[in-house]
Amino acid sequence: MALTALPSSGVAFRRVLAHFPGELSLAFAYGSGVFRQAGRGWDQKNAMLDLVFTVDDPVVWHTKNLKKNWSHYSFLKILGPRFITSVQNNYGAGVYYNPLIMCDGRVIKYGVISTSILIEDLLNWNNLYIAGRLQKPVKIVVMNENVILRSALDKNLKSAVTAAFLMLPESFSEEDLFMEIAGLSYSDKSPEGQFTQLMTLPKTLQQRINRIMDPPGKNRDVEETLLQLAHDPDCGHVVRLGLSAIVRPSSIRQSTKGIFTAGMRKSVIYSSLKLHKMWKGWTRKAP
Repeated sequence: MALTALPSSGVAFRRVLAHFPGELSLAFAYGSGVFRQAGRGWDQKNAMLDLVFTVDDPVVWHTKNLKKNWSHYSFLKILGPRFITSVQNNYGAGVYYNPLIMCDGRVIKYGVISTSILIEDLLNWNNLYIAGRLQKPVKIVVMNENVILRSALDKNLKSAVTAAFLMLPESFSEEDLFMEIAGLSYSDKSPEGQFTQLMTLPKTLQQRINRIMDPPGKNRDVEETLLQLAHDPDCGHVVRLGLSAIVRPSSIRQSTKGIFTAGMRKSVIYSSLKLHKMWKGWTRKAP
């Protein structure tokens, strides 16, 4: 079933964005605060609004945001915007989160990522963190005329469809591959077709696959490895392992960074809320 954005969300987003510096190349919202959730337990008013802000110059943006929203930051704020930007860019998945913020009468969590780092992740899947989030349902709130960013967003979705196609069996339904597969111009599961698709995958995923497939000491180049994989019946499984090799470490690093960017108290509260949400999901699924 397709997810539908809440009809009143546009006005709510504008009110929230008014509390932040305006220099955004992209802003999007996601999660239960944006999309109607199945089940009787869903409560829009109490659902946290998740946002990601993409900015060209994080130092300038954090400088302005510290003046407007000093209380949003953990103890790292006393070290200044350059230090915050260094933590943002060089640790975890390149995004700086401020969680559990009361803004315009509701609880929000917002992340900040530089435009250049996001484009790199969209194209090459270095972390597949924000790029991965943008492969799921999101509500675009702000998007400027950055042609490179727009092209990278399209490439990220096409790469996701290609990777999903490689992991599927020969027979599948539209539901298995999402609606995007309907417009795909190829459906060739032959070794030649799979090799073509493997060669279009993002660079970081190709490199992870090469590490998985390459025996110690052989040092084959990526193209040779992908050609062998294209003839392997376990091709989809290897692609899945490659994706896990990207996602798991970046998620762990980003979660660890959150202890410092959010502060210990907020980290404990936020983790408790996530666990409670998981528990409610499990109990709803239980017979």
